[in-house]
Amino acid sequence: QVQLVESGGGLVQAGGSLRLSCAASGRTFSRYAMGWFRQAPGKEREFVATISWNGGNTYYADSVKGRFTISRDNAKNTLYLQMNSLKPEDTAVYYCAARSRLDYSVDAAQYDYWGQGTQVTVSS
Repeated sequence: QVQLVESGGGLVQAGGSLRLSCAASGRTFSRYAMGWFRQAPGKEREFVATISWNGGNTYYADSVKGRFTISRDNAKNTLYLQMNSLKPEDTAVYYCAARSRLDYSVDAAQYDYWGQGTQVTVSS
């Protein structure tokens, strides 16, 4: 079992930045590939970014590429999402997720553990 707790969400103006964190506890964090997903009101959950077990490989949704950066610190059991140049359409609940494999995935169904989410609101 892995427990995931997100933090760092909030209200920000368009063009601003936020850094989300996801603290993991339980089994060895470095055994898991990780991902960020988001869900806006009335929409399905969508993929944002993913990272392999050692941070060597990352992948982003086209909508956030060049603006968001996913990273991890295995010594601190923490996943990050640096979000720059935020847009109103980035408004959503952001979730971190852990996958019981070393390689990353863009498919939410491939993830085994989920956090409770953190709200990000970008005003225009």
